[in-house]
Formats: sequence, C-alpha cells, structure tokens
Amino acid sequence: MKYLKRIADAQLKLRLEAFGAVQIKGPKWCGKTTTAEMQAKSVVKMQDPDRREGYIATIRTKPSLLLKGETPRLIDEWQVAPLLWDAVRNTVDERQLKGQFILTGSTVIQDKEGGIQHTGTGRISPMLMYPMSLYESEESNGKISLRNLFDNKSLNIDGIKSKLSIENLIFAACRGGWPASLHDMSNAAKLLIAKDYVSVICDEDISKVDNVKRNPIIARLVMRSYARNLCTLAKKTTMLADVSAEREGITISTFDDYVEALERLYVIDDVDAWSPAIRSASAIRTGKKRCFSDPSIAVAALGASPKTLELDMKTFGFIYECLCMRDLKIYSQSLGGVLSYYHDRYDLEADAVLHLDDGRYALIECKLGSSDIEDGAKHLLELKDLVKQKNASSKQGKLKLPDLLIVLTGGDIAYTRDDGVKVIPIGCLKD
Repeated sequence: MKYLKRIADAQLKLRLEAFGAVQIKGPKWCGKTTTAEMQAKSVVKMQDPDRREGYIATIRTKPSLLLKGETPRLIDEWQVAPLLWDAVRNTVDERQLKGQFILTGSTVIQDKEGGIQHTGTGRISPMLMYPMSLYESEESNGKISLRNLFDNKSLNIDGIKSKLSIENLIFAACRGGWPASLHDMSNAAKLLIAKDYVSVICDEDISKVDNVKRNPIIARLVMRSYARNLCTLAKKTTMLADVSAEREGITISTFDDYVEALERLYVIDDVDAWSPAIRSASAIRTGKKRCFSDPSIAVAALGASPKTLELDMKTFGFIYECLCMRDLKIYSQSLGGVLSYYHDRYDLEADAVLHLDDGRYALIECKLGSSDIEDGAKHLLELKDLVKQKNASSKQGKLKLPDLLIVLTGGDIAYTRDDGVKVIPIGCLKD
C-alpha cells in the first residue's frame, strides 16, 4: 500500500529543523512509526523480538551506543527502556545539532518513571499524532481549507460538494482512521481493526502501561460507559453509576485509575472547556467533554456496527461529533491552534471552539442532518451576540469577536447563509 501523506509530515519536518529530537506520541496503530520512518535515516525498533534483549543489555551498560547511526535516528517504542530519554537528551546537548532523533511511543511516561531524571524541554519536542482524518484517508475531498477560511472570510464556498453519503460517513466512523484499515480488504476485515484495538487495550495494554494488573472486564465497562456518554459533559459520578450497575463494588478511585490508564494510552482524549469572561464564572460549565481519540473506539466499545447505527441516528449523532472533533484536532495542530468547547447553564453552546495562536478563533457546531443546521446556526449567532453585548457593557478589555461561524454537517453541499454562518460538509474539509 502506498504511503498516504499525513498532516503530521510537515509538523515533524519543522520540529526536526528546530529541535535536537522529536517525540511523536499518540494512540497505538495510528501510524507514528511509519510517519517517522519516512524522514528517519536509521532505525532502532525496541520491540524487535530478535534484538530486544540485546538492546536492553546495551542500554544497561552504555545507552549512548544505541544512539550511534545516521540521523535523524528513529528509536521506535522507546518507552520499553525509559533510560533512553536521558541518553537522547544528553546526546543532543553534546552534539549541539538539530534533527538528531525521533522517538515514538504509545504510552505516556511520567518524569522519574523508569529512571528518567530530566524533562526534554528545549531538546525533545513533543508532537501528538491521531488516527487519520477524513482528508488524510482521502475520503474528504479537501476542497474547503480552514486556513483559507481564516485568511479570507469572504471566500466563496457556495456549491462545493462532498462525495460522502451518510452511509459512507457511518462506515468511516465505524472503521476509524487506523492506517491498517485502509488496506485492500473486505469491509468486514476493515471493521475488525477497531474491535481488535479495543480488545488489546483492555486485555493487555491497560496493565502494561505501568505494570499494574487491571481487570479487562472493568476496562471494557469503563470504555463502554465513556462511549455511552460520548461528547457530553457527563460527570464521573454518572459514569461510575453506569459501570456499577453492571459490576458492583467499583469505587471512584478505581474508576479514576482506569480512566488515567486509558488517557496514558491516548485512548481517552477529552476536550477542555473555553471559559471566556462573557458570563459569570458560575454560569459556564468547565467540565471536560468526554471523547475518544477516534470514533471507532466508541463504536467498538458499544458493540455497534454500520447497520445498527443506520437505524439509530441519535447515537450516531454523538459518534459523528467525535469524528468531527478528531478531524478538527488534527487540522488545528497544522494551524498552530487548540480545540475546546463552550457550554453554559443557559444551554448556549458551541460544540467546538478552534483558537489559533494569533488570537483568531472559530465557533463550530457539529450537526449531522440538514434539519439541525438552523439550530446550530442559532447557537453560534447567539454566542456571537453575547460577546458583542459583553463588549458594549465592559469598560475593560474587549473580547475579540469570532472570525468564523461554522456548522459542520454530514450533508453534501457547502454554502454561506445570509447571516454569515458557513455550512460545510465534513467531507469537504481540510486544514
């Protein structure tokens, strides 16, 4: 299979130009190693069964020996031997050269864990990767660029069409953005990738992440509860009650432990709240929006399928929002931005708020069907008006008005409404 270009390619190239080493992190199977290999000149794969013991013995004796080779040198799954972190950091300091190493891994290693003595600040630049967006998997035609929209608000998008039907969109969400699922195989085989991913996480990785034995059954229940509350502001106590209904005796500390392990594996990827000073602090909800790094994880955790979701569009609406959040997170990285959400106790909301590092931002609603576009646009316009009202009454610093109002839809045609809200099919979007 040919290598499908990733948005992360350009980010990695830039970071190698600016730093001595780059750490690519993210969920397993999302393509970190393949992306790194496209720019690496030499490779050490720590999980190679034929060489692993030899590598580990070398690291115990003199870790710097493993770092000799043509650069950039890729150390794949470096967390197998955390001592490599300090060795890379030290070698970068000694060489005083850029683009020396690429580290890849699928778990978060805490400072001081496994012998790590120093952070990599200034030497090792962290870079997060996700499974593939619809644009990267070539399912979005990419005819509408977020970057171009920010740079030219009057850009004409009217009439641009998506090739993705609702059925195609459902299948893409169930299959997920896993590169292996894009190989030439049957649809049933493609859907098996996400199911197997969830099984491996629950049966093996959730205990391997920090060598703490955890129950696969509880892991599945926690993931299923997250999936049931996908893209909502559900409290931990609500999800704990959901888990406890099927398995008694689970405490909040146990629940937190499993969630933290799933976060360290980049399975859970919650969205933070945007809390601008336009309401009283008590009015704005600041809890995390529950999310996975890929919508297919939720589908697999629920035991759903394209056929069942075609008959349950309400559930798919939440999975669709998770898909949109995944793609927006990927696109925002390319734009140097961050993603959050807004929701207050008056039910005024924006499913996503995309902030660029230069202060510009977009308010975004994710609406699957055309019947919901009006409701989404109404929320966005009300939020914009609220900012205007706050600015008019405030004698202090003004809050910048949103640069873009966007309804991301599962429909097939893009247009700009008379009120300025842009309606964009997710199947037309790119960074």
